Amino acid sequence: MDNLIISVGRQLGSGGCEIAKLLAQSFDCKYYDTELINMAAERSGFAPKVFEKQDERHGTLKSLLSSFSGRLGRSTSNFYNNALSQESLFQVQSEVIWKAAKEDNCVFVGRCADYILRTKPGLFSVFITADEDKRISEVAKRYNMDDDTALKFIRQKEARRASYYNYYTSKKWGAAESYDLCVNSSLLGIERTAELIEQVIREVRGAQNSAS
Repeated sequence: MDNLIISVGRQLGSGGCEIAKLLAQSFDCKYYDTELINMAAERSGFAPKVFEKQDERHGTLKSLLSSFSGRLGRSTSNFYNNALSQESLFQVQSEVIWKAAKEDNCVFVGRCADYILRTKPGLFSVFITADEDKRISEVAKRYNMDDDTALKFIRQKEARRASYYNYYTSKKWGAAESYDLCVNSSLLGIERTAELIEQVIREVRGAQNSAS
């Protein structure tokens, strides 16, 4: 059977990363989230900071280019022509994701992995959402914010994620039709939600195996 590849999209504060880690444990998959930044940096030769600044964002590279070109004494245009562009950074990260997916069972968090691997047999994409009040509470606790600041932070962060995803995939971030499964983690909690997704994936894999 083809490698199992699980792509997890998530709203901020929904527990998506925790669920992704539980799925990786259940299926004995390698887990990739921010690890992709260092892997992409190593592959490209650029500093990890370049990828960190651009991580799941679209439209932020011009200021980064100006900063780097100023430090290096080069013009922005010359530095840009040295293959440091949003598209080239996305391409490097895509190559890293494809390489990992070919080598082993993997769980990827965000970063358009569902689109990048759309032609890869064995891919299952899921999006994790949660009730807004629970997401606000989680983010406020995590970052030591009041509720109003947490809501503003969530909306800014998710606007960036949506812009990035929509731009590179031509799909809509968070929309049900963009994924194989969408789940509200508020209904069952983190562990039970992970168990539900695991059950669905096992049934889908079993059906695919029987059909082949």
